Amino acid sequence: MKLGRYRNKRKYEPILPGPREWPVVQISRNRKQFVQDVSDAAFERIKSITRNKTALIEELETTLFKEKARIRENSWKVDPDDDNAFWSGVKSKLLDISQSKNKNSEEVDLILKEIIHRYASEIAGNFNTSHYRFARAIATFGFNRLLNAARIKKFGSFWSDRLTMNDKIQINGEVEKLREMAKKGTIVIVPTHSSNLDSILIGWVIYTLGLPPVIYGAGLNLFNISIISYFMNSLGAYKVDRRKKNIIYLETLKAYSTLALKKGAQSLFFPGGTRARSGKIERELKLGLLGTAIEAQRINFQEKGDKAEKIFVVPVSLNYHFVLEAPSLIHQYLEKQGQERYYVENDEFSSSYKIITFLFKFFTKGSNISVSIGQPMDVLGNNVDNEGNSIDKYNRKLQVQDYFTFQENITVDKQREEEYTRMLAGKIVTQYCKIARVFSSHLVAFAAFEMLRKRNKKLDLFSLLRLPDEDIIISYNEFRKVCKDLKDKILERVEEDKMSVAEHMHEPIDNIIEHGLYNVGMYHSKRPLIKTKSGDITTMDMNLLYFYRNRLDGYGLEKYV
Repeated sequence: MKLGRYRNKRKYEPILPGPREWPVVQISRNRKQFVQDVSDAAFERIKSITRNKTALIEELETTLFKEKARIRENSWKVDPDDDNAFWSGVKSKLLDISQSKNKNSEEVDLILKEIIHRYASEIAGNFNTSHYRFARAIATFGFNRLLNAARIKKFGSFWSDRLTMNDKIQINGEVEKLREMAKKGTIVIVPTHSSNLDSILIGWVIYTLGLPPVIYGAGLNLFNISIISYFMNSLGAYKVDRRKKNIIYLETLKAYSTLALKKGAQSLFFPGGTRARSGKIERELKLGLLGTAIEAQRINFQEKGDKAEKIFVVPVSLNYHFVLEAPSLIHQYLEKQGQERYYVENDEFSSSYKIITFLFKFFTKGSNISVSIGQPMDVLGNNVDNEGNSIDKYNRKLQVQDYFTFQENITVDKQREEEYTRMLAGKIVTQYCKIARVFSSHLVAFAAFEMLRKRNKKLDLFSLLRLPDEDIIISYNEFRKVCKDLKDKILERVEEDKMSVAEHMHEPIDNIIEHGLYNVGMYHSKRPLIKTKSGDITTMDMNLLYFYRNRLDGYGLEKYV
């Protein structure tokens, strides 16, 4: 099923001409020194938190306990071979200190430095220009070949250049402004996160828009998968291990991000922290890495004053008709929400074979992806004009430096910066809700699920998800009317600049419904929505229907069903 689509085939010239000017290359060339600088910064951060020797020893013991538990209960093949030996050594050193009558502060500091340096070395990316070019070329070539072979379906079409990734992935929004801000300062891209493929997708978008390579935090679990691990290592990723919740690791991670931003490295991280397991647009963001943008901006002002380079934050919404990992994601979400009322099944995104199979099916199907670029902001969430000046809602210029000034001096105030981070998070969420593009698949899933919910008002969510087959049939005429009403309300909000839609959402409603039914969850063996032989609507999997319905959660559209 094909509808009219937007094509952006413009070729953008690189903002920086070559690798010598790329900040990520400068960092990688001096990787050893950069790791040491991160270690030194993290040491100072942790010492300021613990404040005294006793508190530091307690933090070291807590870290040791958590790390030994991680190794015992949740080890991964990507973990260092000497993991157990290293932490056993830390245990012995802490035991010696605890048994000593004269606890030497220098010995405690040495243990802390040893742990920090290990963490910093694990986190640090290893960008390689030749590997980057090869990965970029092989991905572009391979994806284009698959796309032509799948869509043209003629002999020799595998080698055709008629279709490119621009036909598959639509980039829209504030593209030119993003490029301008990348020329004037340091960019922090903060996308929504729903799939493990997001990192590869956003990497392709960054290359396509002519932006220099970014550093970005990728979940360490991705490095368990060989094909993704190669691309991650080639594209400038630094490793984020979400199993490690101790303060020493988290502060080292923040120090890495802050120092990279301070050095002008364009950065990317997913402020939701992990994939949105419910299918909803993220509305509660993790503030740790987000706060490093504010900290780096303040340090720049401290060191360079009025000549400090500005840091710009750019929200991005990644919009899919279907998500490969949707079955396992919604299972995890429901298991957490329902506890004993819900039983998890297994459907993991766990191997290179599954990813390759997904990519093949993705290109042989007709479903497209949309990447929406939001308005660039300063680190406080203020809009910026085309020159990069911060402006308020009345278009008056603001001096960001003033927000970090106390008694005419740039000062460190952690509580103040934490509040700024919360303000920035709120502005990002507002933009997510505005720029996330509504697809036909989102519309039909929302309409069907809400119709079943309204029909069974007395049931809670988990009872609703267990409805028998005979109770999940929806009359097509009723379904069509609800879809039409929802479409009209959504388009009203688009006119009010409160929501965004894909181009196909302006088609006649029957076309939209057909397009949505075809695309929603097209990869899954159990389809979220199908037509019965009699032409009515039903679902093969209520959990998946709920997942795709959730993309429109939070807009208050339920009252129109």
